[in-house]
Formats: sequence, structure tokens, C-alpha cells
Amino acid sequence: MAEKRLRILVAKPGLDGHDRGAKIIARALRDGGFEVIYTGLHQTPEMIAEAAVQEDADAVGLSVLSGAHMTLFPEVMRLLKERGAGDVAVFGGGIIPDDDAVKLKEMGVRQIFTPGASTEDIVKWVRENVAERT
Repeated sequence: MAEKRLRILVAKPGLDGHDRGAKIIARALRDGGFEVIYTGLHQTPEMIAEAAVQEDADAVGLSVLSGAHMTLFPEVMRLLKERGAGDVAVFGGGIIPDDDAVKLKEMGVRQIFTPGASTEDIVKWVRENVAERT
């Protein structure tokens, strides 16, 4: 029996219109053997949580460059929990100060990748830290 591939939803929440990095990460995850769903630009937290539930995602990767990370990450996590998907691993990256990354991790965000993180490191982290939801 073939092993099920992890499903990773990559999302660009908020008004930020720069998605090159998110697309690069989505491609690296796909090339790393994961099933990837990219939601596109200008997604609301509600749209992201709903897509994660509908797609039966094992993890959600958020890319935030707008400075709204302290609002968007917790809101996506709250909405996932509200929809019975609180066990979906949430990770992400973007322009996120170190102090905020610590706070986000304390809130339950699994990992924050900042500019300069290699795609290999991100794929490796997902492989080692995200499990299939049961």
C-alpha cells in the first residue's frame, strides 16, 4: 500500500501582493514529495481556514510580508480550531522580527522562516515536523 503524501496548503493572507517567495516555497515542497495546494494572493484568514479543512491539509504555510503577522497567524489558528482542525500544523515566514517569531511560537505556530532560509531547510523541517492528521 502506497504511503499517503502530506498535504500542505500554502497561503498568502492579507493585502500583501508579493507572492514570489510563496510560489518558490510551494514548488520546493512539491518537488520534495508533498502534495501542495497554493491558494493565491489576498486570502482572508477565513478563506485559508476553510480551504485547509476542505483540502484536508496536514499543514498550512503562511507567507506574510505586510507586517500583519501578529494578527493573521493567530486568526488563522483560531479559525482552524473553530472548524475542528486545530491539529493542523501552522508554519510560515516572511518579514517577521525575531521577537515576534518567539511570540508566534508561544501561540502555537510551529516554525517561522525568515528571509535567507533555504528551501532545502524548509522541506527538511516539514518532513521532520509535520505528521499526517488522523
